[in-house]
Amino acid sequence: MTSSKKFDLEERTAVFAEVVVEFVKSIPQNPITVSIINQLVKSETSVGANYCEADSAESRRDFEHKMGICKKEAKETRYWLRVMAKAVPESKERGRMIWREANELLLIFSTIIRNSKKKIVE
Repeated sequence: MTSSKKFDLEERTAVFAEVVVEFVKSIPQNPITVSIINQLVKSETSVGANYCEADSAESRRDFEHKMGICKKEAKETRYWLRVMAKAVPESKERGRMIWREANELLLIFSTIIRNSKKKIVE
């Protein structure tokens, strides 16, 4: 990721979705993994979609709500990556790299929410 794109969250969340889509394409499908893949794709793609919604929020409350969803979905994505590592041990290393990005996004969203709420108090 280049430094010019580092803080472009719309682009960063879109790239994250693309990386996860490519990742799940490499997972062998069986009754267990199909369910995990579906959940992982749903939670991860929701991160970027809700970020776009937050970016176009109609109010601060709406913004904080949508950012809260981004945070929850990033956390859920981490969960499904953990489960996938157990279900498909050979995916663990690549999944760990994706988990780190989900975690960074989670921390970024947490900071944005916290800073937005501080502005109300100030």
